[in-house]
Amino acid sequence: MSNSDIKAEQMRRSDFFYELPQELIAQTPIEPRNASRLMCLDRTSGNVAHDHFYNLCSHLKKGDLLVMNDSRVLPARLYGEKEGTGSFIEFLLLEQKGDKLWEILVRPGKKAKPSTKFSFGGGRLKAEILETVEGGNRIAKFECEGNFFTALEDVGQMPLPPYITEKLEDKERYQTVYSHELGSAAAPTAGLHFTEEMLDKLRLDGINTAFVTLHVGLGTFRPVKEDKVLDHKMHSEHYYLPKETAELIKKAKAEGGRVIAVGTTSCRTLESVGTFFGDMDEHEGYTDIFIYPGYRFKVIDGLITNFHLPESTLIMLVSAFAGYENTMNAYKIAVEEKYRFFSFGDAMLIL
Repeated sequence: MSNSDIKAEQMRRSDFFYELPQELIAQTPIEPRNASRLMCLDRTSGNVAHDHFYNLCSHLKKGDLLVMNDSRVLPARLYGEKEGTGSFIEFLLLEQKGDKLWEILVRPGKKAKPSTKFSFGGGRLKAEILETVEGGNRIAKFECEGNFFTALEDVGQMPLPPYITEKLEDKERYQTVYSHELGSAAAPTAGLHFTEEMLDKLRLDGINTAFVTLHVGLGTFRPVKEDKVLDHKMHSEHYYLPKETAELIKKAKAEGGRVIAVGTTSCRTLESVGTFFGDMDEHEGYTDIFIYPGYRFKVIDGLITNFHLPESTLIMLVSAFAGYENTMNAYKIAVEEKYRFFSFGDAMLIL
C-alpha cells in the first residue's frame, strides 16, 4: 500500500503491523540520556540516515523551535493492604476527580467494594472506596498527613508500561529533565533523550525551546482492537498551550523556522489547537484527536519520536506525518539495524 493510495476508509489495523523481536524492546534507560541512537528520516525522499541523539543539533538550524511536553509522571502505582485483613491490594491512579478524590484501577477488584478501606506505606496514605464506575474502575477518597502529592512521591511507584519488566532503579529516569506539571500516567518518552547541557547548547545555537502540557493517560497503551482503523475511539487527555508558546510558534513560522514537536503528545497538542481553533493562541481543554494517514498537518514541520508498538495509534500518527511507506520501511530498517524500541528505546527525527 503506497502513500498515494492509502485511503482512510480502507485502512486496516494490520496495515500497521511489523515483526519485532522481543530482545529489541528496551528494558532499561541508556546512560547518558542522549547516548541513544537517532534515526533521521527524510519524509520527502524516504531516505534514512543513522546518528546519535547527542548530534541532534547538527540536523537543526538557527530559528527552529522545539516544542516539548513538560508534563510530569505521577508515581501512580500504589501497593498496600486492606485494613482489617492485611490482604494485598494494588491501586493505579488514573484521573483526579477532586481534592484527594481519584478514579483508580484496582487489583484484585473483588476486594475493593464501596466503603472498603486500604492503607499504603505503613499508613502514610489511606484510602476508602466510594463507588464503582463504568468499566469497573473505582472512585477512591484518600487521606494523609500534609500534602497528598508529597505523600504520593514517597509511597508510589512509577507506572511503567506493561512491556517493561525490569525494575527501574532511579524514578527520575522515567521523567524528562524539564518535567514539572504533575499529572501524567506515562512519560512523554521522546523527551527522555534530552539532557540539561544539551538544551543549553541548542539555545546557544539559536534553536529555541517552548513548552506545552499534555497529561498522558493510560489510554496511550490501549491497543487498537477494531479491524477498521476509523472505528477506533481515542481516549481524551487534558492539554494546555501557553500564550508564550503560541507566540514563539508564530514567530518561528514568520521567520522561516521549523516547528518541531518533541513527541506525539506535543504533536497532538499543537495539531488539536490548529485543527479546532485555527490560529495559535493560548488554549486549554481536552483532546481526543486521532491522527492517521490522510490527516493534513496544520502546525508542525518536524517530529522527534521513539519507535512505537505495532498496530498502535502512535505508529499511525507517524505514518500520517512521514508517509505510510516511508514509515513502514524505516521501521523495517530499525529492526534490521537492531535499534532499541519503545519507552526506553532509541529516537527518530522526521523532517
